[in-house]
Amino acid sequence: MSNTSLPQYNAEQLLAQPLVDLCEQLKQQISSYYADEPPVLVGIHRGGFYLAEWLHASLGLNEPVGGLDISWHRDDLRASSVSPHVKPTRLPVDIDGREVLLIDDVLYTGRTIRAALNELFDYGRPAAVRLAVLAQRSGRELPVAADFAACEFELPSQQELKLLATAKQQLLPVENWQWECVDKEEDE
Repeated sequence: MSNTSLPQYNAEQLLAQPLVDLCEQLKQQISSYYADEPPVLVGIHRGGFYLAEWLHASLGLNEPVGGLDISWHRDDLRASSVSPHVKPTRLPVDIDGREVLLIDDVLYTGRTIRAALNELFDYGRPAAVRLAVLAQRSGRELPVAADFAACEFELPSQQELKLLATAKQQLLPVENWQWECVDKEEDE
């Protein structure tokens, strides 16, 4: 599966790296592993869903891509401080007994993936779930690891990296995607 010697970047190097190159690296890993039987692709809203749609098209898969909204499975959801922008979870194919490739843009603490697994299992029992991410960073708080990743990067703990892939609700071509490095919002 994932190459254990991933390219290592600091934030400045990662922001300078063309996202299309990282997407192509991830696509190559996935297509090599799933040469015979393609999985069901399921992206985590937002960045993971954009990436799943791109992978779906570039791999030429026939089955539709699914999208997970994890808002109600987050462990930091507080009625007083978080107002999630809920999107419906959409799994257009039955996942029972199927291999699912869960896709997100960045793997950090593992909490998003835990929430996604909870949401996914509300819809069925896959034979296996594998994880693909564009980038992973240190700081895991849960025992979660990516099966496929294009790179690893370091970032101060008070900052986060977001994938910007839309312009006015339209999906941009991957060549126009950008990373944005922002300070984390403080809980009130």
